[in-house]
Amino acid sequence: MTDSATLYGLMVEFDSPEALKDAARRVRDEGFEEVEAFTPMPVEGLDDILGHDDKWIAALVLAGALFGATLAFGMQTYSWVWDYPINIGGRPMFSWPSFIPITFELGVLFAALAGFLGMLLLNRLPKLHHPTFEVPGFDRVTSDRFFLMVSADDGRFDRHRTADFLDSLGGLAVSEVPS
Repeated sequence: MTDSATLYGLMVEFDSPEALKDAARRVRDEGFEEVEAFTPMPVEGLDDILGHDDKWIAALVLAGALFGATLAFGMQTYSWVWDYPINIGGRPMFSWPSFIPITFELGVLFAALAGFLGMLLLNRLPKLHHPTFEVPGFDRVTSDRFFLMVSADDGRFDRHRTADFLDSLGGLAVSEVPS
């Protein structure tokens, strides 16, 4: 057994997505919140069971788009109206319809950058090594095994009680994940 101070979490292994989903429901019903699942393929409804939502990405993309569009519009307004005004063809200095293409392009660019950086941040990437790679048999997650891990950071985590609870879920094996 690993010392609890160096324990990253406990992991249980399953051989089917249905067993994983049933176990995830029971783990969430038990009150655990720091739970991760590792699967060889997308499992329909698993995100909802685990309580993962993607509302942060949408909010970050919207914020990036608004920031980019505001920056582009402000930059053009400043440069064309106050900093270097040039009267072209008798149009008014604040001819805002001509600002729309650049405003739209910078809005899209900043939205994409915010989405990409937000995805990296929310997924805690890049990460060159994850403690789950130390678990024997975890390499089968790429082919035919499903894993559910309760993090040691969870408020309800107790090493022995959590191990007993995960063992009661009917999985193939319960493993410790060293940190």
